[in-house]
Amino acid sequence: MPEPAGVESIPSGISVGDFRAHCLTCGVRELCLPFGLTPDGMKQVDGVIAHRTRLKKHQTLYRAGDPFHALYAIRVGSLKATLLAEDGREQVMGFHMPGEILGLDGVGTNRHEAVAIALEDAEVCVMPFANIQDLARRLPALQQNLHQIMSKEIMRDQGMMLLIGSMSSEERLAVFLLNLAERHRRRGFSSTEFVLRMTRVEIASYLGLKLETVSRLLSRFQEAALIQVQGRTVKLLDPIVLKQLVGKHA
Repeated sequence: MPEPAGVESIPSGISVGDFRAHCLTCGVRELCLPFGLTPDGMKQVDGVIAHRTRLKKHQTLYRAGDPFHALYAIRVGSLKATLLAEDGREQVMGFHMPGEILGLDGVGTNRHEAVAIALEDAEVCVMPFANIQDLARRLPALQQNLHQIMSKEIMRDQGMMLLIGSMSSEERLAVFLLNLAERHRRRGFSSTEFVLRMTRVEIASYLGLKLETVSRLLSRFQEAALIQVQGRTVKLLDPIVLKQLVGKHA
């Protein structure tokens, strides 16, 4: 049976929930929904969410070249967005956490430019873009939020260029750790101790560094009592000094 208009076909092997997502009871709604949205407005947003999709670790949400139909709000878990470099290597463009929106790479061309892959078991709310656009015309707060999300994506791309182009390897890693700490804090988790859902290879790709450099810097930070690393768990022992390492780029 064909999919309803405006709803993206989900790749085989991905579990599609037979339940509706409800923004009013979602624990991360304040991160992906605009402030000031009335209960009636939230019900309308509920109405355009097609379903929730469950992903297993390493499963792909969408691939480069796939038709663009929807945005995806991460409810549980984390994903990475990657591009395929000209030499065939995978370039990690970003790591996305609960409350963040995926899929904006397809807005301009109506096809996804990146690949979105689950770093762990995850769950996303599928929001058909045509329906979101229509609702945004009637809800100024939602429209403003969409513009802010797109603006943040542009700023994230610019920040990535700054990160690779002008910062030392130490600064890049310090910024990365501090950014993760802040994002965990916003979600109500510890900002000084968290689990890295991504591998060191993926961190190196994102920061434009070699794997050996990332491993060496983590060891150096640990020896300097700035962080403590146990497996994938990182504890920030001295965030102030980490910020000082970054200097004016913090």
